[in-house]
Amino acid sequence: MDKTYNVTLSSTFDQAETIPDFVDNIAKECSLDEDPAETFKLILSEAVTNAIVHGNSEDPDKSVHVKVVIKDNFITADVKDEGVGFKPEEKKDPLKEENLLNTSGRGIFLIRQFSDHLEFRENGTLLHFRVDL
Repeated sequence: MDKTYNVTLSSTFDQAETIPDFVDNIAKECSLDEDPAETFKLILSEAVTNAIVHGNSEDPDKSVHVKVVIKDNFITADVKDEGVGFKPEEKKDPLKEENLLNTSGRGIFLIRQFSDHLEFRENGTLLHFRVDL
């Protein structure tokens, strides 16, 4: 099975809230098992929210481009924002004591924990991740 899905969202929270239904529709169409589909939904939702908030600074005139590819053994996603990028290695560790009470900063950590592969491309404006089926 090789299927590709694309969606472009404006940088608003209303648009981010469409991601769970987007993934549910893909999972149903492709008969994905519940566990990897739910993991994928969590990661993609987090990645899109990060792109909207941190990448595009919640500017509704900027877009987030999402590409999902379903293969027989895995799902991949590319989440691209129109921001200036960042260096993931400079992000604070959310597990360090001084960061435990921060209200943000866990997105990349969650994505890293739940994905089977993660890459930051294009100066940090494109997040590529994979969930194995």
